[in-house]
Amino acid sequence: MSDFGAWIERDGLPAFSCAAAYAAGVAREGAPASPQALLVGNRCVQLYAGNDGTVGLWDERYGGRWLTSPEPAGTGVSLVTEGDGATWGTAQAEWPAGRATRTFGPTWFEVACEREGLRLERLLLCPEGEAPWVLVRVRLTNTSDGARRVRHVERWRVSPLFVNLTVRADDRFQHAKVVQYRAETGTGRIVAHEERTPEAQALEQQRQAQIFGPAIDVVLEALGGTAATASHDGAAHPTLELASEIQIAPGATETLWFRFGADDDATIADPAAVMETTIAALRERLPRASVTKASEAAREISWHAALLSGGAGRDEVVGGHTLNQGSAYSYRMGFNGAARDPLQHALPLVYSEPDLALSVLRNTCSWATPEGDMPYALDGAKQPWTQFFSPSDQNLWALWLAAEYAAATGDLVAFEAPLAYHPAYGAGDVSLKENLRRQFTYFVEEIGTGEHGHVRIRNADWNDAAIALSGVKRRDMIEKGESILNSAFAAWALPVYAGLCDRLGDGETASRARAYGETLRSRVADEWNGRWYRRAYAPGAGPLGDESCWLEVQPWAILCGAADDGRARDLLANIDETLRQGSPLGARVRWPVPEGGDVMGRPGEGTAGGVWFSINMTLAWAAARLAPELAWDEWRKMSLAAHTRAYPGTWEGTLSGPDAYNGPESPRAGGTWHTAISMQQFPINNMHSHSQPLLTYLRLLGVEPAADGALLVRGGGSFSSRTFRVDADGHGRLTALGPVTVRSAHGEVRGGPGEVRW
Repeated sequence: MSDFGAWIERDGLPAFSCAAAYAAGVAREGAPASPQALLVGNRCVQLYAGNDGTVGLWDERYGGRWLTSPEPAGTGVSLVTEGDGATWGTAQAEWPAGRATRTFGPTWFEVACEREGLRLERLLLCPEGEAPWVLVRVRLTNTSDGARRVRHVERWRVSPLFVNLTVRADDRFQHAKVVQYRAETGTGRIVAHEERTPEAQALEQQRQAQIFGPAIDVVLEALGGTAATASHDGAAHPTLELASEIQIAPGATETLWFRFGADDDATIADPAAVMETTIAALRERLPRASVTKASEAAREISWHAALLSGGAGRDEVVGGHTLNQGSAYSYRMGFNGAARDPLQHALPLVYSEPDLALSVLRNTCSWATPEGDMPYALDGAKQPWTQFFSPSDQNLWALWLAAEYAAATGDLVAFEAPLAYHPAYGAGDVSLKENLRRQFTYFVEEIGTGEHGHVRIRNADWNDAAIALSGVKRRDMIEKGESILNSAFAAWALPVYAGLCDRLGDGETASRARAYGETLRSRVADEWNGRWYRRAYAPGAGPLGDESCWLEVQPWAILCGAADDGRARDLLANIDETLRQGSPLGARVRWPVPEGGDVMGRPGEGTAGGVWFSINMTLAWAAARLAPELAWDEWRKMSLAAHTRAYPGTWEGTLSGPDAYNGPESPRAGGTWHTAISMQQFPINNMHSHSQPLLTYLRLLGVEPAADGALLVRGGGSFSSRTFRVDADGHGRLTALGPVTVRSAHGEVRGGPGEVRW
C-alpha cells in the first residue's frame, strides 16, 4: 500500500485516490523535495494537478510556457462562503478541518471536501482532442436537513512563465513580469488579453531567438447556464473570478460549469455532453491488457497509455505533434530533447494511436537539417539547439519508428507525403521518405566509423556522460571515440529500415543499409570479453568496459544477432546475477557500481548504477525469447506497483516517474539523480516512465518489426486497442491502412487495407 492513497476504478478506468492528510515533500541528502503532483493532458495542453488541490496549465504550442505557473503556488480553485460567514474550498489552505480527497484520473483531477453536510466536488478535465483549455465541473451536494445558501467563487490567477534552456532560471520570473494582461469582463466571461510592455519588446529584440512567442489570450468562462458575475483585480497578472449565488435544497445537488485556458473562441453549449463524450472516448481509446505473469498490467497499461498520449503537444511552429520528454527537462529546464526521446516515446503508440505516432515522427524528422543531421534538442523557443551535445544515435531512432509504423499499419502512402523542414533552415519540402534517406546517408557518411570500425561517438551516444567517463580529453573523444553501443543498435535498426526501403521501392538504400548493418554486427561480435560486451573505444586508451559491465550495450548485442543463443543465455545469466541482484526496480545500468559515483551523482545514481527505463526495456526485450521468466520479472520491476512496494513513501513512482531511479546503493534509493542539473527537481511525467513499460509489454508478447518489413507476433498475454489486438494464444487482428504481413505462431497472413486477422 502506498502512503499516499490507493488505486480505485472510476468510469471503468484506473484512478488514484489520496485521502491521507497532505504534507509537502522533504528534501533528502542535499537533493530538493519533489513536487507532489501529476500532469494529465490531451493532445494540446497539460494540467498540473497538485496534491495540495491547486493546479497549473502548460501550453507548448509556440514554446515552453506555463499559462498559469505552479510556482510559487498553484491556482484554479473553488471557494465557498456560507451564510454563517465560513469560507472554505479546494486549496489546501481552505480545506475544511484540513481534509480533502484528491483523485487523479487518466485525463482529469478531482478535489472533494465537506463541511457540516455540504459536499464540494471539483473536477478538472482535459477534453479529448486539441482543446487548449480545461473543463471544470463543480458539484455542491446538500446532505443536511435544511436548505443551504452559498456563494461559490471560481478563481484563477494568470501567472505566465516562459521556460527556455537559453534563459537563466533566475531571469525567468523577471521576464514573465514584463508581460502584462488587460482583462475584459462580460456576463460570465473574462478574457485576459496579453500585451507586451516596452521592456518585453526590448528583451525580444536583444535576442535572436524569441523569449515569449506570440501573445495568447486567456479565458475564464461560465458554461451550461451557470449564472456568474465576472471580476478581476486589475493587476498586471490578474486574478480572475466568477461568482455564483446558489440555493441548495436538502438532498439536492447543484452543478456549475466553467472552462479556463487559452481563448480559442470555442462555444460550449452542453459541457456535460463534452465530459460524457470525453470519458466514453477515453474508455474506447486506451488499450487494455491482461497476462497471468503480471497482474499489474490490467491497470498499468491503460494508465501508462493515458499519461503518454496526455504528454503530447500540438506544435504550431514545426507542425504536427511533439511528445516531449517532460519532467525536469521540459517543465523546469525548458527544452525538448534529446531528439531520440519523442521518437522513442511514440513507438508504443504505433499500436494504439498510430496517427499520433506518425505525427510525432513527422514533427521530429522536421528537426533534422536538409543534410540529415538531427540536432540534440529544440530549446524552449522551439529553435534547434546543438550546443554541447551532438549524439551519434539520433537518426537511428527516426529510422526505427518509421519502419515500425509501416510494419504495423501498412501506411506506405505516408512516406510519399511532403514534409517541411524546421523554419530555421529555410529549406524546401521533401517527402518523408527522402527525409529519412538523407538521415540514413548522414549517419553512414558523416557520422561514420572510427579506426576499430565502430560508429563514432561524437560528443555523446545514448549516455550523455560517456565522454566525461572515457578518461581521455573531450576533444579527442569527440573526434576519434567510438560507440560499441551505437554499432550494436545500428546493426539491429538498419536491417529493419532496409525492409521499409524495399517496400518503398528504394532497393539501393535497402541494400546499403543491410550491408552496413551486417558489417557493424560483425564488429560487435568481436567485442565479447568472455563475460559481456565492451562499451566504447577511447583514442589512446583502448576499450572502455572491460572492468565493469555497461548494461546499455548488452541487449542490443543480443537483439542484433552479435551473440548466438548460447552466448546470449550466458550474458543474461550474468546480468541477472549482478546488475539485477538485490535491485527492486530492475537492473542497474552499470556493475560493479562505481565506488566514487560519476558525473551524474553518487554510487547507485544516474549512470553510476541507476535504473533506467529506456535501457531495461531493451533488456526485457532481448530476454523475452531466451529467458522469459527474467523478462517478465524485469517488466514487473518497471511497474508502479513495484516502486510502491519498495518505496511506499516516495511520491515519484506512485503515479509517474523520472527517466531513471536511484538504485539500492544510493542513500536516496527510489528517488532520482541530482546534480547541478537535477531530475529530482521535477521527477514526474518523464515519458520514459510510461512509454517504456508499454513498449516492453508489447515486446514480451512478441510484437516487433522484422527485417523484411513484416510484423512479428507471438502472444502469451493480451493487448487490445482500437487498431491492434493480440490474444494470449497468439491470434489477433489489426486495422491496416495499407498492405501488411503478419507472421505469428499460426502462420503468415497478408492483407490490408482494412481489418487483418490471424
